[in-house]
Amino acid sequence: MKSWEIDTLDTKPHMPHILSSSTDARAIVLHLPAGERLQEHEVRERAWVVLVAGEVEITTAAGAVTGGPGLLVEFDPGERHELLARSDARFLLLLTPFPAAGHSGTMSLDQKAGVRGRAADHLEGPDSTSGR
Repeated sequence: MKSWEIDTLDTKPHMPHILSSSTDARAIVLHLPAGERLQEHEVRERAWVVLVAGEVEITTAAGAVTGGPGLLVEFDPGERHELLARSDARFLLLLTPFPAAGHSGTMSLDQKAGVRGRAADHLEGPDSTSGR
């Protein structure tokens, strides 16, 4: 058995604290200071967010929800969402299965290099003068 006191962990803002990770799931604690946000994003896994402290607003294409400690939100795989901390917030993120198909954790090093190269090309755009 493993156990954690999530509300007293020494977490740093914006630094995910991985509690546990296996082929079944990953548990992560995040600390987001008041007024800051996790910009719109998605994960490949099913995700559950449990607010431990603070107040957050979570927005998806379907709408928004605001809540405090005890709020539980579930996202389908690939569902885009954004999280705004209305006050200093600490939350537990559960991802399952982890890593999901297509997640960078399931890619070979060659596949990862190809993705990075395509991303760099995309950022540079057609008018780039970087010499690549």
